[in-house]
Amino acid sequence: MLTRPYDQREGVIWMNGEMVPWADAKLHVLSHALHYASSVFEGERVYGGEIFKLTEHSQRLHNSAKILDFEIPYSVAEMDQACRDVIVAQNITEGYVRPVAWRGSEQMGVSAQLTKINVAIATWDWGSYFDPEERLKGLRLTVGKYRRPDPATAPVKAKAAGLYMICTLEKHRAEAAGYADALMYDWRGQVAECTGANVFFIKDDVLHTPTPDCFLDGITRRTVIDLAKKRGIELVERVIMPEEMESFEQCFITGSAAEVTPISEIGPYKFRVGEIIETLMNDYTDLVNPSVSAHVASAG
Repeated sequence: MLTRPYDQREGVIWMNGEMVPWADAKLHVLSHALHYASSVFEGERVYGGEIFKLTEHSQRLHNSAKILDFEIPYSVAEMDQACRDVIVAQNITEGYVRPVAWRGSEQMGVSAQLTKINVAIATWDWGSYFDPEERLKGLRLTVGKYRRPDPATAPVKAKAAGLYMICTLEKHRAEAAGYADALMYDWRGQVAECTGANVFFIKDDVLHTPTPDCFLDGITRRTVIDLAKKRGIELVERVIMPEEMESFEQCFITGSAAEVTPISEIGPYKFRVGEIIETLMNDYTDLVNPSVSAHVASAG
């Protein structure tokens, strides 16, 4: 079901240092970012009125911009505060935050040294990224045709708009075939990630996850690794070849949007939703929910 178009929503968006009416948060058709993908962004979750790991997201936005050879004109602390201000202005307690920075329209062509760097932050109510019922029983994934690029050919450590073009294509192809998402291999044919989430596998109570050498080491990915370590769950970060999926018992994906989501199928490979996944899902929910975390801390 289609939601209300994002350009027709109500409220305000933080843009270049001030709150502007939602409908007025516009950019020119000749903005460099529209033509050359000179844009970086973040995706953040709001739980109980707090943005989870906000400063890590703001720091990554700055790092992504530097990789694309521009600087965010607001400090990490200023970005943090602007994100907090916009969720208050929009009265968001459970939702999503999208900071984005891009090169403007002052210069057209591949060169962009003279362009102004624009920054905006929007927020909205947003529930589960995937269908809630389907998510609980495990998503069905297909295998993508496009592959994550060689680091020598693209700035793979940046959360940059251009890197998501093939993700959109694979997401569309997966959904058209009745799947929730696609698992992507890297340029070497190794297991990499999904279109917007990192992937984990479980065998004999050990977690296995691909080494993030050509895709983002996600903030949620690192959070779940920390949660697993606290539980004493062994984790191995390594090269994973596609044929190994036949031997894995469980699988799940992680991301700010996806959170912790079980996988029941990837192409011909089947997985069950087991105790370790359920434990990590519950631990993640407790961690991101401030009221639950505070209750647990006081009880301890």
